[in-house]
Amino acid sequence: MSADLLVRAESVHKNFGSNQVLRGINLEVHRGEVLCLLGASGSGKSTLLRCINHLEAVSNGRIWVGDEVIGYRQDGNRLTELSDTQVARQRRSIGMVFQRFNLFPHMTVLENVIEGPTRVQRIDAGQARQEAAELLDRVGLAGREESYPRQLSGGQQQRVAIARALAMKPVLMLFDEPTSALDPELVGEVLDVMKDLARSGLTMIVVTHEIGFAKEVADRVAFMADGQIVELGPPEEVLVNPQHERTRQFLSRVM
Repeated sequence: MSADLLVRAESVHKNFGSNQVLRGINLEVHRGEVLCLLGASGSGKSTLLRCINHLEAVSNGRIWVGDEVIGYRQDGNRLTELSDTQVARQRRSIGMVFQRFNLFPHMTVLENVIEGPTRVQRIDAGQARQEAAELLDRVGLAGREESYPRQLSGGQQQRVAIARALAMKPVLMLFDEPTSALDPELVGEVLDVMKDLARSGLTMIVVTHEIGFAKEVADRVAFMADGQIVELGPPEEVLVNPQHERTRQFLSRVM
């Protein structure tokens, strides 16, 4: 791949039994780019995101992050599935934030954030704590290091989840509808953190229904329907003057 190309999906299919969820996805994401995936529920957005870090194995096709085929070792045209340990190593460079926060309830905020760096990357605990404190300050949670998840609002918990993902120093961040489980008044505080990350040049792929966020932050928007990308382009084109009827129907319902 070219030096500025970070993610490439080539003819990606994903089946769950007889249900075809992804039908030949081809996609490229460049370093520093923010791509928003839009589409109705069941269109394949979240499944594509989960395939990018091999939480779901593709049925056919390949996905590269950097120079590595995710989940597999490539020998010529032959693919061999990697072990769980090898896949875990690949995932170290890919951060993911889910709809639900998935924080460890018995750990403090600080302990949640340093868990990956200290246990997986074997970073010195003192250094990990210092970096975690800086990340928590960045997401607006300075002073909450010793709080437990149950003591935080949903928006605060999601910001801890973002800090936890960033603590692994990923080259790519995946967001799977990170605000969908939040009360409306808490959505803005999470989106503000994501906007800051986008401005910093972090490569991001975001599944979202927040059209205003996509319009403001995305470099490109991909609209998905029936497991395919039916429209892809700058937000000022796709969101303002969509060419595909499915895109127009979707936007007329959500905007």
